[in-house]
Amino acid sequence: MIKPFLSFAARREVVDLVLPRRTFEDVILPESTRRALEEALVQIDKHQLIFEDWGLGERHSTGIALAFHFAGPPGTGKTICAEAVAHAIGRRMLKVRYSEMESAFVGESGKNVVAAFRQAREHDAVLFFDEADSIAARRFAHVSQGYEREANLTVNVLLSELEHYPGVVIFATNLAANFDPAFERRVRTHILFELPTAPDRERIWRAQIHPRKTPLAPDVDFGALARRWEASGGDIQNAVLKAAHAAAAEKGRDRGKTIAQRHFVAGMEAVVAAKRTMRQSLFDGSPSAPGDPRRTEALERMVGELRGTSGRAAGARRASGLLLALALAAAAAAGWAVASLHLFR
Repeated sequence: MIKPFLSFAARREVVDLVLPRRTFEDVILPESTRRALEEALVQIDKHQLIFEDWGLGERHSTGIALAFHFAGPPGTGKTICAEAVAHAIGRRMLKVRYSEMESAFVGESGKNVVAAFRQAREHDAVLFFDEADSIAARRFAHVSQGYEREANLTVNVLLSELEHYPGVVIFATNLAANFDPAFERRVRTHILFELPTAPDRERIWRAQIHPRKTPLAPDVDFGALARRWEASGGDIQNAVLKAAHAAAAEKGRDRGKTIAQRHFVAGMEAVVAAKRTMRQSLFDGSPSAPGDPRRTEALERMVGELRGTSGRAAGARRASGLLLALALAAAAAAGWAVASLHLFR
């Protein structure tokens, strides 16, 4: 049984030991991605030959980790493939999430990184860092705040552990550009997980359906669905489940119910709508280009309200200052022309 290590601040486990059950047969991938994964498995299989039998381990005492980077949009199969790698080599997977690893106490996040590698050694497990673009983000060049110092320290500890770790490590990122450049030479193979093509999407649609038990209406056309929406495998899975729930909820006897094309269409439309909701801005109105007058007016209105609040009391002034900083950060992230607002007059 895994020995849980706990962050002093949160008192919670930061790793999960997973018994891999999914294989490469459970995911549909572009041919280039599948070939890259096969090459990664060869590197793992021949590691002992190269570093022990051929003696390269005596010449290269660091950088021996079998580290792989899976990069691509959400829902493209990165997590499934990490589990499939562990299954293929007959090991368990130790899954780490940044949201649990981060600590509010100085130095604790770095200690959690060290503990994760220790656990992986003890269990001879594949160490999997999900959302790795958060924990391994680019370091701050100019450190002025405590959180910047802590973030840099965590990345440094991770790089140091990776230099001397002899096992398999997989990093999964949605935003590879956020990955610190120092990881480039410490990672054996960078594998790109792209959105599936239309033929692959059709295969993914079909793969979600039980070949014998799932009742489909005669009008179902997975090819049309695949051509209409450029969706990830994860999105297609969600759409199929939504379609099944919608079909099952209709009136009538369950025995005669089927999932029709309209159910799949409604399911995918719901998935697309959910994505649109998640992208909603703090500001009213439809999305517009950076520099749009409506954006400028909205931001000025928010800043004015924050300034008004800040004049009431010293405590409120400090609170509104934080809100102002958050508003400016959100505006900058959205590509707004903040400098032109003359906010600090």
